[in-house]
Amino acid sequence: MPLISVAATMAIAAAASAKVTKEVVTIDRDKRPYYLFVPDSLDARPVPLLIVLHGSGRDGKSLVDPWRDLASREGFIVAGPDAADRRARIAPDDGPAFLYFLVEAVKAKHAIDSHRMYLFGHSAGAGFGLTMALMESEYFAAAAVHAGALQREGRDQLLNARRKIPMAIFIGTRDPLVPLEAARESRDVLTARGSSLHLVQTADHDHNYYQRAPAINQQAWDFLKSAMLAEDPRYQIYSYAQRR
Repeated sequence: MPLISVAATMAIAAAASAKVTKEVVTIDRDKRPYYLFVPDSLDARPVPLLIVLHGSGRDGKSLVDPWRDLASREGFIVAGPDAADRRARIAPDDGPAFLYFLVEAVKAKHAIDSHRMYLFGHSAGAGFGLTMALMESEYFAAAAVHAGALQREGRDQLLNARRKIPMAIFIGTRDPLVPLEAARESRDVLTARGSSLHLVQTADHDHNYYQRAPAINQQAWDFLKSAMLAEDPRYQIYSYAQRR
């Protein structure tokens, strides 16, 4: 059997034995669930952390599961939080502070390379992931999303990010929910402000991430994995008006 096949078989076996676990992060009195995948093959060395943000109507596990095989092969940890409201992700309920506390909770239990913490999102989680990446450009190393774009509301403020964080959008040319033009507009406004966004347009692909998850994840990881913070991560604190 060729060596590459042996390695692939071992990675698949490792993914099959390691389980996705349901965890809880406590912030003040609020307990928030998230799902965690830690490959069995990891040793004591710090590894990258990928935070995955699910779309509307799903939970964190639905986006952690498709990453298991790749995480086992490449050696990184995946964490997927449930949105406070599964119909949509909003700030400040779902970030940036919540994501910071989630990351710190994972770091308290596992050796994480703090210079290689990444974001991935799909659909509603994609647009939110891009927003969080720009708001916390000195905390996360890079972001890659599928079927999403920057929201126009509040976009101008986001374009003043402290660091030109690497970002990528993967989108189908036949996506009925997120227009291709919206992704192109995101790329263009970032480029005009001196930043960049890697845009990958897949012909005849629609909004269905799960149908093509292995290929999308591989492309996303190939983009993310080389991005590293040059300095220790800096979390930016934001103030929000208290709701009545």
